Amino acid sequence: MLSRSLLIGFLLVCGLFMPSEGKAQDLDYYVTVKTNMGNIRIRLYNETPEHRREFLKLVNSKHFDGTLFYRVIKDFVIQGGSSDSRNAPPGKSIGYGTSHNISSEFVSNRFHKRGAVCAPRQPENVNHFRMSDISQFYIVQGRVYSDEELDYMEKVVNNPILKNLRHKYLVPHKEEMDRLRAEGNAEEYNKLVLDIRAKIDFEFNLSDHLKFSPEQREAYTTIGGLPDLDGDYTVFGEVVEGLDVVAKIASLKTDSRDRPLTDVVIKIEESYR
Repeated sequence: MLSRSLLIGFLLVCGLFMPSEGKAQDLDYYVTVKTNMGNIRIRLYNETPEHRREFLKLVNSKHFDGTLFYRVIKDFVIQGGSSDSRNAPPGKSIGYGTSHNISSEFVSNRFHKRGAVCAPRQPENVNHFRMSDISQFYIVQGRVYSDEELDYMEKVVNNPILKNLRHKYLVPHKEEMDRLRAEGNAEEYNKLVLDIRAKIDFEFNLSDHLKFSPEQREAYTTIGGLPDLDGDYTVFGEVVEGLDVVAKIASLKTDSRDRPLTDVVIKIEESYR
């Protein structure tokens, strides 16, 4: 079978293929995850080019073939691909295979909706730059959230940030504000309040605050997902066929380490539209 690059080159020479805006990288790339419980078809995002490139390299080198979905948690994720899961006997501690670390690629409109395909990573105490380990991947199942739950998640993140900023900018001016209020100097008082508010707003907008977009809210309140993981792990693709297979795998009985009692063996192939 012709490789993707050779196939594109052949079509270009024959005048049968015209890339979008003249750029071959604008094409969509797909892979099919074949398992003994069914197939899952995945589209890889162009907005995360390094993850797409390195994942496809591992796919074409057969890195994932024979590995397992070794970590399965219903209403959370199914995770697989670790090299030490290949032919692993029952009860063996797995998930610590050869890593392949790359820089994270956080994209605001690519988030942890149901079916999102993401790269795991080591925790920040040993991975300060939150680099992805593309040698493994996980697929989000998650659950449906209400708008009230999303509001609460925003408040949990944002209220401590605002509290610290108010302490930083408001407390030092408290005596001055009390004096201006007592003097009835509304003009200077309002000028000071607006200045303080502008500083708080400016620094808050630069902070790691949480604000779900309309697209995120629509997804999380309809199909579901894992909103609390957004911004911490790179989302580099999504399931376009086989969400029912993801659900079947997520429903398997597991041992104390979340490994399915029935092995789910992986083989991944690059595929085309």
